[in-house]
Amino acid sequence: MAGQNLKAHRLGWIGIGRMGYAMAERLAKGGCDITVWNRTREKAEPLAKAGAKIAGSLAELAACDIVFTMVSTGKDVKEVLFGANGVTSMGRAPKIVVDSTSISLEESAEIREKLGKLGVKLLAAPVSGNDKVVKAGKLMFVISGSQDAYDAARPYLEQMGRGSSYVGEGELARIAKICHNVYLSVVIQSLCEITILAQKAGMPRHAFLDFVNNSIFGCMFTRYKTPALVNLDFHVTFTPELLRKDIDLGLSAGREFGVPMPLTSVVRDLVQTLIGNGYTDKDFSALLLLQAKASGIELKPENVKVSDGLES
Repeated sequence: MAGQNLKAHRLGWIGIGRMGYAMAERLAKGGCDITVWNRTREKAEPLAKAGAKIAGSLAELAACDIVFTMVSTGKDVKEVLFGANGVTSMGRAPKIVVDSTSISLEESAEIREKLGKLGVKLLAAPVSGNDKVVKAGKLMFVISGSQDAYDAARPYLEQMGRGSSYVGEGELARIAKICHNVYLSVVIQSLCEITILAQKAGMPRHAFLDFVNNSIFGCMFTRYKTPALVNLDFHVTFTPELLRKDIDLGLSAGREFGVPMPLTSVVRDLVQTLIGNGYTDKDFSALLLLQAKASGIELKPENVKVSDGLES
């Protein structure tokens, strides 16, 4: 949002993993008044060079207007906010908490209720993308919570990426994220199947995926995964175990709302097979290896330079 004052609010940031670091760095480099905290302080300290302040304790962040959280689990969110040494432990609290952690609807609702009793508004703010997508300025947020809280946080969300979609009150953004990751699982499995089919028929993987990426089906995701599928570089962007967790959340939501999800159930079994075969330290796109094995072919890297679609 051009012309927005990025110093209008004091910002706090909790969680400096791969994603959290990249997101906080964009805020700091954008000139925001941001204070960051991480369990391991040394991981946060490089952000000082980008203009961030480093908090000595979580309680310091209670003086901020808006606090962003990007941690591992719902349990972690509750600990950093409400724990004995958490943000609210000294009886003070920020005005708004923006949480981008992947958590269940139930956990999010519990956190919202606890914050509400302290006069704090929660924005559920799941993301689409990884740290490389953040660095390219293409991260996308889906947001739910009060409209006025969203209006206050929106300039900072858009500093971290290319935009945000506001979907309404409550935990709707959590449902959107669950649907997003279920779709992710189905799309990658389908892409692996057709890529192996094309290869077994005689096409190089890079040639087939070049066609797909320039067809009506091509998208940011298919382009981003092309280097992995072509050159078999399965460095982790999202682990099979994390994908299984999100598929399980999707299937649970399907049962709750009475929506049959047969395709998702099949993909869940395939992801479980990937995990059972020891690919826990690989990216979830290693589903390609299972598909190749089931198809009776041995894959080799094609060693072809292909774009991931993130270059500016």
